[in-house]
Amino acid sequence: MTDMCQSEGRAPGPLAGLRVLELGNFIAAPAAGRLMADFGADVVKVERPAGGDELRRWRLHEGDTSLLFRTMNRNKRSITLDLKHPEGRAVALRLIRRSDVVLENFRPGTLERWGLGIDAMREVNPGVVLTRISGYGQTGPYRDRPGFGGVAEAIGGLRHLTGYPDRPPTRVGISLADSVAGLYAVVGSLAALRRRAVTGEGETVDVALYEAIYSLMESLTPDYDAFLVERERTGSSLPGIAPSNTYPCADGRYVVISGNGDSIFRRLMQVIGRPDLADAPELADNAGRVRHADKLDDALAEWTGRLPHDDVLERLEEGQIPSGPIFTAAEIAKDPHFAARGMLEKHRVAVAPGKEREVVFPGIVPKFAQEPGRTRWLGPELGEHTDAVLTELGYEPEQREALRKLGVCK
Repeated sequence: MTDMCQSEGRAPGPLAGLRVLELGNFIAAPAAGRLMADFGADVVKVERPAGGDELRRWRLHEGDTSLLFRTMNRNKRSITLDLKHPEGRAVALRLIRRSDVVLENFRPGTLERWGLGIDAMREVNPGVVLTRISGYGQTGPYRDRPGFGGVAEAIGGLRHLTGYPDRPPTRVGISLADSVAGLYAVVGSLAALRRRAVTGEGETVDVALYEAIYSLMESLTPDYDAFLVERERTGSSLPGIAPSNTYPCADGRYVVISGNGDSIFRRLMQVIGRPDLADAPELADNAGRVRHADKLDDALAEWTGRLPHDDVLERLEEGQIPSGPIFTAAEIAKDPHFAARGMLEKHRVAVAPGKEREVVFPGIVPKFAQEPGRTRWLGPELGEHTDAVLTELGYEPEQREALRKLGVCK
């Protein structure tokens, strides 16, 4: 596992020199800011003086800051700023003047009410890239509706397909819409910066949570529009691909097997002792296997159900069949491949009053050969870098103290 101090002295990262101002909270905009910070961008996160980003108190935490916040906001600098206050707006404009990208995920119109809309930004920085994330986007009849990731997953079509057909729609156990929207925000921001390098012009990037999810839905609407096929929930299987499912083992654990390639399928049937199925003409291609998916699932479940989990996986690996266990957090934390890939980083963090210990945090994705990303520090304390950032903006000590007395900063 990688300790944070071991990463010091490396190259600064491919985004070194990029200045990003993060005005967002919760997960979507912070996910985008985290990825840019991981690769060397100087990301300044603005938080409310009173309490900061609400994510600080989501899920498990000691004191005022959750491990979720520490994860989502690593490598960023935190300053406190009341954007509704005229003096707070003035500080924000100074920050915008020196920023390449501004990230925000407020409801549409919020920045404009604060006097910080795109026109105000362009006055101080014509080349700035403003990347906006919202539930439904900056235009359209739903633009003013409040939207969180869970709602976006429902509107975007994902929830209708998640779960079993005889049960209500369910969700995945993470904030998927927010994280995917954050990825699109990074792609959009970097594409806009590429355009600026050519034209010299700034850009506004508009990312909607529901569109981020809808973009993942493959041929959901074309299949309906062309053939009137309305996809439904199918549990652990994937429609149109067979065999590909989750199967129970003799010891109560489960494995995922994806044997849907033609040659893979033939090898898989040999592994489970069913050469008759491997040679069956009606199962020679995916279309035929889909028609007989239940028969194939029964054959696989009968085989896995006779063997313990580890034996199943060992035999599948020997046969070069795509397969794997369903890992828990405990299993991830001790897995040698995660460790070898640098995905298990250890950092010291408070876990109880007056007690710190090393805790495993996720590593950096993607990997770079020459200038890899790195975790320089975990998500900062509230306002930890306020003085340093204000000093960089030219504020003298007495001016910084005046801002504190006004409640603009903490």
